[in-house]
Amino acid sequence: MAMSGGKEDGAPMMEMNTTPLIDVMLCLLIMFIMSIPVATHAINIDLPVNSQTPNDPPPVDPIRNKVVLTVNDEILWNGTPVDGGGLLNLLQQSLQYEVEPELQFQPEPNASYELSANVLQIIKGSNVSKFGFVGNEQFAEFSK
Repeated sequence: MAMSGGKEDGAPMMEMNTTPLIDVMLCLLIMFIMSIPVATHAINIDLPVNSQTPNDPPPVDPIRNKVVLTVNDEILWNGTPVDGGGLLNLLQQSLQYEVEPELQFQPEPNASYELSANVLQIIKGSNVSKFGFVGNEQFAEFSK
C-alpha cells in the first residue's frame, strides 16, 4: 500500500489516500463473484434426428456409373460426393456384379490435375476393366 506523508513545510495533507478504498472494493468484488451460484439448471430438448446418415454410400448402378471431378476438388459418384476410400469401396462393389457395369470418367475443365491423377490411380488399382473417358468434346479446342 502506498502512503504519502505530505510536504516538508508542515502543512496538512490535502489529498485523500484511495489505495485502502480500492483494496476494500477489490476484496468485496471477489467475495461477490465467489458467492454467485453456479448455473446448474438445464433444459432437455428432444431434437429431430436425421433418418439418413451421411456415411451411407451412394448406390452402385448395375449398368453405368459416372465419376465426375469438380473444380472444388470433389469426387462425385453418380452425382453424390464421395472421398477416395468411398470411391474404392464403390468400385469394388461394382466388380461384384455378374456383368461389370461401365465406369465413365469425366473431369470438369478446370478440375485439379493432381485430383485427376489420384482418382485414375484408384480406378487402376481397383482392376476395373470397363472404363472410359466421356465429355472429351469440351477439350476439342485448346483455346477454350
